[in-house]
Amino acid sequence: MKLEPYWLASAPRFTSGSTEPVEGQVDVAVIGGGFTGLSAARSLAKAGARVAVLEAGRVVGEASGRNGGHCNNGLAHDLGGLAAQIGIERASALYRVFDDGVDTVEALVKEEAIDCDFTRTGKIKLAAKPGHFAKLQKSADLLKSTVEPDLEVVAPRDVQSEIGSSGFHGGLVFPRSAHMHMGRFGVGLAEAAARAGAQIHEGAAVTGLQRIAGQAHRVVTTLGSLEARQVLLATGASRQGPFAWLRRRIVPVGSFIIATEPLSDNLAASIMPTRRTATTTMNIGNYFRLTPDNRLIFGGRARFALSSPSSDAKSGAILKARMLELFPQLAQTRIDYCWGGLVDMTADRLPRAGERDGVFYATGYSGHGTQMSVHMGKIMARVMGGETAANPLAGLDWPVVPGHFGPPWFLPFVGMYYRYQDWRH
Repeated sequence: MKLEPYWLASAPRFTSGSTEPVEGQVDVAVIGGGFTGLSAARSLAKAGARVAVLEAGRVVGEASGRNGGHCNNGLAHDLGGLAAQIGIERASALYRVFDDGVDTVEALVKEEAIDCDFTRTGKIKLAAKPGHFAKLQKSADLLKSTVEPDLEVVAPRDVQSEIGSSGFHGGLVFPRSAHMHMGRFGVGLAEAAARAGAQIHEGAAVTGLQRIAGQAHRVVTTLGSLEARQVLLATGASRQGPFAWLRRRIVPVGSFIIATEPLSDNLAASIMPTRRTATTTMNIGNYFRLTPDNRLIFGGRARFALSSPSSDAKSGAILKARMLELFPQLAQTRIDYCWGGLVDMTADRLPRAGERDGVFYATGYSGHGTQMSVHMGKIMARVMGGETAANPLAGLDWPVVPGHFGPPWFLPFVGMYYRYQDWRH
């Protein structure tokens, strides 16, 4: 078992990075070489801006290359619950932004001819307990009448036509969702940004950010410094760099994933005949999908801990045990890869984007980052070009997470709370 992300291990390396020092002047410095930063850099460079992407490690080496491979539409919330807080009109508008995100990814894949197996498979949300199906049905009524007219309800008696497991009790199918190979998409996006003229610096960790005037900043990195007329923070849950304001508003939550060896066609069909992406209704639930070569990618919040080699291995053992509970037919299946990553979670699980003290930012995707990061990168390029009304997340209040000043010491207590909720409900 390799303790590395399957997506990165099976993708080509990015070969168009800049070998020049970080120096001079640019129109935009993009801090972070994940999907948000690369999408913004591509759009900005295509519009004629001089762009430098500053990535501490390798492009898409963190959250963008460490996820479960889903590109799902839909919010992290129950639409009715969110509507009770902010009104059905705003809640529906936010829901449609996530739809737009999937469309943006699909259009970019086609425009740049990125070989990443993008497929509109649909997503199934599975009821993990018998009582959960009634809640899904209630949610379906509102969704179908507002934002998901093509939603399909899968009754408990029919669920095995979707999932070869006795562990679920019905579900909802969201037909607009998709999946793809995250590593190949990320490298393709980086190559597209470089072709458009963006300079992409890997190994350029930002260590200082000094405001000069207005939106102009001096950006100091481990490879040199430059002056930028504008700066976009696209760092996700990164704990590096001088970005304390963002860190107090984002909780980095570990998410862990395993990938099996390639399964036979018959075995793959026995567990996921429709080959959709799948999520469950538990707070500490699982998400899974098949790859084109029949590997099962199976993930979840196995432990409320940050990622490290030892933490990933412990979480991988928990995930394998849970996978076999759901799919005992995989008892003789080898696990080839195990990895972890950080989810940039906000307290209300809604992403944020805007400008503060002359610095633009887009972050806080809360487990829905694939489509929203690509989409918000493109949107923030427009905002930075003067289209301030383009930001669909404008106006969302963003208070600090109480008691959060550094490392998330409270994660074990959060885990205990959610485990209690899952036991109780």
